[in-house]
Amino acid sequence: MERHNNLWRNAVALPAVSRVAVCGGTHGNELAGVYLVRERLKRRGADGTEPVSVVTVMSNPRATQLCVRYVETDLNRCFTQAMLSTPVSEASPYEMIRSQELNALLGPKGSGQAVDLLCDLHNTTANMGLCLITYSDRDWICLHICKHLQREMASTPVRYVHFDIPLNEAYSLDSVGKHGFAMEIGPQPHGVVRSAIFSAMQEGVQLMLDWICQFNSGTLFEGGWVDVYTTVKNIDYPRDPETHEITAAVHPDLQDRDFCLLHPGDPMFLSFSGETLRYKGKEALYPFFINEGAYYEKGIALSLARKKRVEIPSVHSETLR
Repeated sequence: MERHNNLWRNAVALPAVSRVAVCGGTHGNELAGVYLVRERLKRRGADGTEPVSVVTVMSNPRATQLCVRYVETDLNRCFTQAMLSTPVSEASPYEMIRSQELNALLGPKGSGQAVDLLCDLHNTTANMGLCLITYSDRDWICLHICKHLQREMASTPVRYVHFDIPLNEAYSLDSVGKHGFAMEIGPQPHGVVRSAIFSAMQEGVQLMLDWICQFNSGTLFEGGWVDVYTTVKNIDYPRDPETHEITAAVHPDLQDRDFCLLHPGDPMFLSFSGETLRYKGKEALYPFFINEGAYYEKGIALSLARKKRVEIPSVHSETLR
């Protein structure tokens, strides 16, 4: 009893998470999120029993209809404050217009009217398991949701990835919410839905909503530790200096080894002429988004991150005890 009382005394009281957005199809060929959103929209009336308001959104309907990542420009790069405040017209790229529509629906970004939590569903071709990708390594709500998923999803590796970017420069849809993350699950080819990946995403979303419902109803969640992977840099493919065409592929020893420590001197690429190209960094880092299919156009072969353990406090809703 004394330990329980101490937990309550030391816990952080946070506002209830009353309004949640679950978005899919931000990239129209990432099909687990597309089909999960379609399923949720079919049974929209059934969500009325949940003690939290959940809005389900198909983010990029045109790209989804065509089963392409985007129509004119990447929607998930259109949510910086500068882009959201840029005047648009009928001549503007479709995704620029759509980003402002989504900001009006779910935000405005950075305001008190924004949804309390925005979960944007994504797939990756990389072997990343389930990742919550966010812009804060001190968001106790997102970190506790990650801890909950790690505890409950025994068959799926769950990790917390931190992009160290100021909120006004944060470019993805999830940054519109007061709290937010991309729920990124792979490996899955774009334009394909794999049942195991769909099921993992469905389970992750349900566990997230379960945690929110428990939090809102007054449950005290004990603190602990979460490993946070903070992005350090992106690595491009080796390229021909004149044509800029890639001259190597990810090395077989690195392929599919997302979040396995990469040491200086480890094989990184295998050139098309058969030469092994090694990692020249000075510190061991964790690679992820290895050989992501959608990032060839962005000049990214993989991203590298540092891992740190973040202590999270016990939390409860400030409206209840």
